[in-house]
Amino acid sequence: MICFDLEGPLSPQDNAYEVMSLSETGRLVFEALSEYDDFLALENRPGYEPGDTLKLIVPFLSYYGITEYDIGRVSEGAVLVSGMKDVVEWLRSLGERVRIISTSYEQHAHSVGRQLGVDSGDIASTRLVLGELTFDSDVREDLRQIEKKILDEGLSSDVTAMLDELYFGSGLFQQIGVEVVGGQRKVDALLRFAAEVGEDISSVVAIGDSITDYKMLREVSGAGGLAIAFNANKYCLPYADVAVATLDGRAVLPIIEAFKSGGRGGALQKAAELESDPAELESGYGYLLEMEIRPVYSVIAENKDLKEILAVHRDMRMRVRGEAGKLG
Repeated sequence: MICFDLEGPLSPQDNAYEVMSLSETGRLVFEALSEYDDFLALENRPGYEPGDTLKLIVPFLSYYGITEYDIGRVSEGAVLVSGMKDVVEWLRSLGERVRIISTSYEQHAHSVGRQLGVDSGDIASTRLVLGELTFDSDVREDLRQIEKKILDEGLSSDVTAMLDELYFGSGLFQQIGVEVVGGQRKVDALLRFAAEVGEDISSVVAIGDSITDYKMLREVSGAGGLAIAFNANKYCLPYADVAVATLDGRAVLPIIEAFKSGGRGGALQKAAELESDPAELESGYGYLLEMEIRPVYSVIAENKDLKEILAVHRDMRMRVRGEAGKLG
């Protein structure tokens, strides 16, 4: 079974970021909330999981008058990462089970899934029904003041304190009632998918790129499966077995192929060969040589200096994802 994160590995669009950008001030507000999300996740705030940004923005979506229709409309403009449709088709031609585990709202995850031919039942994502949610005038006034402060200061200490009071002091975070599929909930989804088909985690490949994925990668790697960091950021990279920096998703094929034939050891050996001798790309992987920029492979090990690897991934990430690449 191959489990993909969606935003980053499969599609460059950060749907929530683009949806918030429908409002004139929404982009800056989202960036501040995304940074706040990283802070909460790294702080291990009780009850908070990486990716809960998509819960934090719900009151702002209501405040801006954004609807589920808008989420779907923005998603219609989402493209796939180059080569990823070929990857999914190749995997399925071999009888491999493909699953998508995404923090994205269902409207977006299912839209991208349709492009890839992945059934909605094989996708775990965040259910959001905006019409069921209402916020009183006091909350809306708080949102207005926070918005103004963010526009003036970004995520300052004052803004952080205001957000803490809004979401956790008043209990709004729990009242929102949206369960985002991020962090541990991605692990839970992966375990559920594996249990449904009776597959051991040691035979699973997980592919992710950000802070919402690190627990999923850690779980799979720890169970003897294969964790791949794809154009990853600093929060995700240390938890992978193999890192692939590329403009074209087909770059993961040699690693997955080696895992299928030789298990985790085979995948690590292939990645090491491709890392130390790029000429290996000429041995049966001609399609990689045709890419605008050749992929960079790295074997991630404890105590390995990740600075240079991160720099390469940061560059590829920004090339593929644009402004969304800077988000946690």
